[in-house]
Amino acid sequence: MTSFFEFECVSTFGFYRVQILFIGDIVGAPGRQAIKKWLFPLVCEYQPDVVIANAENIAGGLGATAATLRELFDTGVHVATLGNHVWRRKELIKDLETIANVVRPANYPGDPPGKGAIVYELSDGRKLGIINLLGRTFMEPLDCPFEAADRVLNHIGKDVCGILVDFHAEATSEKVAMGFFLDGRCSAVVGTHTHVQTADERVLPKGTAYITDVGMTGPLDSVIGVESDLVIHRFRTGMPVEFKVAKGRVLLNAVLIMTDDASGLAKDIKRISLKE
Repeated sequence: MTSFFEFECVSTFGFYRVQILFIGDIVGAPGRQAIKKWLFPLVCEYQPDVVIANAENIAGGLGATAATLRELFDTGVHVATLGNHVWRRKELIKDLETIANVVRPANYPGDPPGKGAIVYELSDGRKLGIINLLGRTFMEPLDCPFEAADRVLNHIGKDVCGILVDFHAEATSEKVAMGFFLDGRCSAVVGTHTHVQTADERVLPKGTAYITDVGMTGPLDSVIGVESDLVIHRFRTGMPVEFKVAKGRVLLNAVLIMTDDASGLAKDIKRISLKE
C-alpha cells in the first residue's frame, strides 16, 4: 500500500505503530464523571499512544470552558476537539489562544481564535496531526469542509506518522463522503455530533479508518444527553424548552484506532461502549 506519509516511524526494533483512543462527545458533568471512571482502566488495557476527546459539550452540555478542559487534561486526555458550540461560552474565545492541545473547527471563515489543526508530539517524539472540521448539511453555512481539509492537510505537511480528522457533522451522507474523500490521505476520519454510536466502523479501501459517529460520553438514560421528558415535550408541542443535562447512569463511547506499522494508514478500528 502506498502511504500518504513520507516520514518513516522506525526504531532499531522495526516499524512503530500508533494507537489512538478517541472518545465521543463528552456531555456535561456526567460525561466528565464517565471519563474519571473509565479512562484509566482503558489506558491500562489498550495502552494508547494518545487520547483524544471531543469536548464541545463538556460544560453544562453546551460549549466548553478553560476549567472543564483543564479538568479533562488532568484526567488523562491529551487533545480536545470541539464543534459547532465552540463559541457558546464567550469566556473560551480568549482562552483558545493560550490553552494548548485544543482544536476548533478549521472551516470557520476569516481568522477566528484558536487552531483548526495541530501537530501533537507523542511521548517518543513522533508527531500526529489532528484536524477538526464542521459539516454544513443541516448546520451552519460555513466554508466548505472538503476544501478546508485539502488546505489543512497541505499545511500539516508529511513529517507526521499519522493524521486524525474529527468531522463534526449532522448528515450521515456528508460524513461518509468525507471518509471517502480523505481515504488514503489520513489515518482516520471519525464522526462526532449526533451522540449515537454507529456500527459502521471499518477501514476504507485505501487505508483510512472510518466511523460515522463515535457516540456520546455522558448520561445513559437520556435523549442524546438531555432529560428525556424535556425533549419529548419539545417534540409533542413544538414549544421551546430549556434543555438540561440528564442525571443518573453514565456511558462512555470511544474507538481505538491502530495504524499500520509502515504506512501511517489504519490497520484496524475497534468500537468501545461502556455502560453502568
